Formats: sequence, C-alpha cells, structure tokens
Amino acid sequence: QVQLLESGGGLVQTGGSLRLSCVASGSIGSINAMGWYRQAPGKQRELVATITNGGNTNYLDSVKGRFTISRDNAKNTVYLQMDRLNPEDTAVYYCKLDTRRGWNRFNYWGQGTQVTVSS
Repeated sequence: QVQLLESGGGLVQTGGSLRLSCVASGSIGSINAMGWYRQAPGKQRELVATITNGGNTNYLDSVKGRFTISRDNAKNTVYLQMDRLNPEDTAVYYCKLDTRRGWNRFNYWGQGTQVTVSS
C-alpha cells in the first residue's frame, strides 16, 4: 500500500506564495519521478511540474520562473514552491508518484489540495 499525503494548500492573494508538500509512504519501490498536476473546475488535469530521481525537472510553460519543484529523496518528499501566484493558478493540486517494483511500473495519486488565489 502506497500513500501520498499532500499539504500546504490554501487561500492567498494575487502575488502571494504557497509551498506544497507531498510525502510518500508505504511499499514505494524505486521512484522514477514525482510531480504535481492541477485541475481547475471544468478543465482537464494538467502537468504543473515533475522531477526525476536524477533531479531533472519539467514545468508547464505558464509557471516557469514562478514555481520551483524540489525533492528530498531521503524523506520521499516532493515540494512545489509557488511564487507570484495569480487567479489562473486556482485549482486542486495533485501529487503524483511514478515508481517501479521489479519489472512493473506504477503511478499513484494524492487526494489533492486546494489552492485558491484571490484577485
């Protein structure tokens, strides 16, 4: 059983900052990558940022320069530092774990944390 526990969401004004955290626990296996996705009302879930086990990162164009993803491998934790937030960033943010055990690859999702940016 794998669990992803997210925290750090909330309400912030335009221009403010939030830091999301996601801790993975259980029979994780070998982590390939961890990342953050978001889903706004009426929209599809989209990739926000990912970081591989080797530290390579990938960002959604609209968050480049404002968001920073990082990992603490020893704690199986991924962070998303979000600066200069704007109302378009309002969404439920989900943590995703991409892992493998033997030859099998698995994806796990957190329960989501709400981020609301007021104008």
